[in-house]
Amino acid sequence: MRQNKPMRSIPRSFVVGSAVMLAGVLVFVWLASALTPGSPLIRFDQAMSDALRAHLAPQAVQVAAALTHLGDPTTLTVLCVVGTLVLVARRQSGLALVWVLAIAGNAILNPSLKQLIGRARPLDPEGALLVQGLSFPSGHSSGAVVAYGMLAYLALRLLPKAWHLPVLVAAVVLALTVGISRVVLRVHFASDVAAGFTSGTAWLALSITGFELVRGWRIAFA
Repeated sequence: MRQNKPMRSIPRSFVVGSAVMLAGVLVFVWLASALTPGSPLIRFDQAMSDALRAHLAPQAVQVAAALTHLGDPTTLTVLCVVGTLVLVARRQSGLALVWVLAIAGNAILNPSLKQLIGRARPLDPEGALLVQGLSFPSGHSSGAVVAYGMLAYLALRLLPKAWHLPVLVAAVVLALTVGISRVVLRVHFASDVAAGFTSGTAWLALSITGFELVRGWRIAFA
């Protein structure tokens, strides 16, 4: 009779992923709790928004308006579909599942957090974009962290080692670019973007850690 292979210790990926997830949650909670009328964070957000309105060159706003589409729901949906098809074609059904769950889960989580916090967007009728809805946390920022972060994770799993660092750097740059563009366009406050980064990071860590844990169990008990 085949005996199950015992898991000798807690996987390092679980420890690291749990720590990242907890850090993301704690920072998000801190940011949300700091959104009280007249708080230093509120004053900082407004001062930055006013400074951008007064001093930012129109060309910079135009560049931001183009780059912000990297985090649009439509862009991320297309990316999700294409990535799923590629993974299924490569017979990576497990990775395809966690890829879809990560992106789709964040698309549900972010609006829920916005409704919970209920922060209004910056008032800027002369801004480059007119965006409706609530502001905290930034959906573009969290979506970019999750989608491009998952792409980096897939690269670590599927591509040669030479690609690992360039893909990781590209993922970070893309997420930061989307987040910065939202502040430059004045459709979000800086803390909205920071909260989007932290909530997205926490969800990304949960998705990857959960998948790695299930994968480790399957290997241990195969």
